[in-house]
Amino acid sequence: MTELPAEPVALKAALREQARKNRVAQTDKDAVSQRVVAAFMALPEYVAAKTVLFYVDAGSEVRTRHSLAGAIASGKRVVVPYCIVETNQLELFHLEDVTELVEGAYKILEPKVELRSLPGKRVEPGELDLVMVPGTGFDLRGARMGQGKGYYDRLLTGARPDAPLIGIAFDCQVFDAIPVAAHDVFMDAVLTETRLIRGVGRAKA
Repeated sequence: MTELPAEPVALKAALREQARKNRVAQTDKDAVSQRVVAAFMALPEYVAAKTVLFYVDAGSEVRTRHSLAGAIASGKRVVVPYCIVETNQLELFHLEDVTELVEGAYKILEPKVELRSLPGKRVEPGELDLVMVPGTGFDLRGARMGQGKGYYDRLLTGARPDAPLIGIAFDCQVFDAIPVAAHDVFMDAVLTETRLIRGVGRAKA
């Protein structure tokens, strides 16, 4: 794994902190989030997908939880991640009803523990047709900053190359450029309340 030199590391930390502040300060989060998620669900990639990963919002992230029931009702196979704290890994769960979620690690809504091992509930990353990706910040190439723990970077290495990765954010979280390291995964697109930014994707062209 290639580490960033000290100066880019400091710059990335500063940008991450600025993005967090911008996201917390975002007004009308419910209404703006509804616009972002509605735009995601109108994408041709979403219409064509059968199995879709939604993240479940936490803190000041673009709010997705209110759209899960509609996605399920529309016939999509909706998948949500949950964190295995002991291994610092994300696992995937087939969500069939929002009542299957309870507050878990880091106060994030996660599948009930007793449901995770039931038949048909475990999903592998390679089964995903489309991936909604949260982030602290993004740039105009599709580079992404997460929380700094690498959960999604590790998860996304198992996604199929033909499964688009769509970063979801408010406009205030998008920068012209952010420093990247060798392990960082680029988005195929970044979607905000006002624009769709096409990224370089995993080709890193």
